[in-house]
Amino acid sequence: MSRIHFMAALLALCLTAGCKAQSAPQASPDLELNRHIEVMVRSQFNVPQDFNVTIGTRAPSQVPGYEKLPITISHGEKKSVVDFLISTDHQKLARLETFDLNKDRAFSIDVAGRPIRGNPAAKVTVINFDDLECPYCSRMHQQLFPATLEHYKGLVRFIYKDNPLPAEMHPWAMHAAVDSSCLAELSGDAYWSYVDYLHAHADEVTGQSRDLPKSFDALNRIARQQAALAKLDSGKLTQLDACIAKQDEAPVLASLKEGESLGVDGTPALFIDGERISGAVPQEQLWLSIDRALRAAGVQPPPAPAIPPQAAASGK
Repeated sequence: MSRIHFMAALLALCLTAGCKAQSAPQASPDLELNRHIEVMVRSQFNVPQDFNVTIGTRAPSQVPGYEKLPITISHGEKKSVVDFLISTDHQKLARLETFDLNKDRAFSIDVAGRPIRGNPAAKVTVINFDDLECPYCSRMHQQLFPATLEHYKGLVRFIYKDNPLPAEMHPWAMHAAVDSSCLAELSGDAYWSYVDYLHAHADEVTGQSRDLPKSFDALNRIARQQAALAKLDSGKLTQLDACIAKQDEAPVLASLKEGESLGVDGTPALFIDGERISGAVPQEQLWLSIDRALRAAGVQPPPAPAIPPQAAASGK
């Protein structure tokens, strides 16, 4: 078990209420060994001082040379049992985990009906959980388009999912997501133009007065402008007006729920053929992940762009 997963277990212990009482594990007769194990667990996994660590009874395991050793982490009435392995000579402590590869939701994100930028038939897909009011999302958007799209040309396709943060943080993000969903149903080109515009002109929407109704009006106006530029016919423009007026949040809430199931707790959050990248990382790190996905798909990534001599000499 990694330290991250172990601490996640501790966090779940802290937050989960109503745990059923469990019978206390039998203490090992070897008090010195148990003390050594407790100190090791506390130090390696940063167990808080007011948490109790109780060593359970060893039992046979499926790993040769090791026995299963349950260790109970408790805080008040809350308890969590973590299974470790201890070598039969009592010299090594281990923690192993198994993962069901068939249940990794990162490989089955629902992108049905979402507009695609890039080659629709590309073998590698970059999915971005996006917030249209998020400055870090805007920074990532600028890296993806046009630099990344130009670098990989037809080798990668890009799909955005809605993940607006709460209104206390980003007051108009939900409204923007709803308007973008309205456009997505009618025209991929209009949708992407709207996303491009908002990620470049968030200040225009927010306004100096930070008047939220005015921000909503600006979002609706920009959506209609992009629809007109995309040359949507009168029927679709009427549909867009109705959709904007309705402000149905259901599709956005469904995307938020899916993001939550994937552990998305901030934006941007990218999944590159299942590999997650959180935050606006440097372009070279983003491209490393895309290169890995291309190789796994049997596609040779394009060579990295040459560094201009002047930039190389300056160390930039």
